[in-house]
Amino acid sequence: MMIAIPGVLSGRALDHVRTLVTGAEWIDGNATSGHQSALAKKNRQLPEDDAAAREAGGLILDALGATPLFIAAALPLKVYPPLFNRYGGGEHFDTHVDNAIRLKRGTDFRIRSDLSATLFLADPDSYDGGELVVEDTLGTHQVKLAAGDMILYPASSLHHVTPVTRGERLCSFFWIQSMVRDDGARRTLFDLDTAIQAVGADRGQDDPAIIKLTGVYHNLLRRWADA
Repeated sequence: MMIAIPGVLSGRALDHVRTLVTGAEWIDGNATSGHQSALAKKNRQLPEDDAAAREAGGLILDALGATPLFIAAALPLKVYPPLFNRYGGGEHFDTHVDNAIRLKRGTDFRIRSDLSATLFLADPDSYDGGELVVEDTLGTHQVKLAAGDMILYPASSLHHVTPVTRGERLCSFFWIQSMVRDDGARRTLFDLDTAIQAVGADRGQDDPAIIKLTGVYHNLLRRWADA
């Protein structure tokens, strides 16, 4: 399932995150690459242990926890601490697939990467190129969202970032281990949850049919969840 989540960051929170990361010390983006990605990746990144990156990442995690659409779509069990990258001057990231397991260096923290997330931090009219291109069974999707909006997509997808030919593309990226490993099951739960909320808004959450459907949702979640 691929879904855009608007307004994860806005206003002062967005400005604060941008101020923190733009003033930090950037390094070669291959600092966190696997072998395949290192051959394809041309960008810059903040070190994982950078103080500004940790503070900005904490703000993003807080915002995600207050975003119902993210919770409903991802059903998160673990979220990798957000990382930050920037592209300019023709930098790009050729087609690749994200590692199945992500390890945080120097710790015992690890996740299975069920979902990948890109949170756009630069205004889209401030740079040319830099589209995230995701391939799935329904074709190829080009994504370039407003600052503060996020795209969520299966980490198993082939994807790339097109060259930035003007300005700079600034983003946060990270991975999510979902309580529900299977993407098809996760999509079914999301569709059911969305339908329940829509019908409940019309008929009232205390309607007997809504209560019964909510029970179905939780029984399916109970059957499929790892946690």
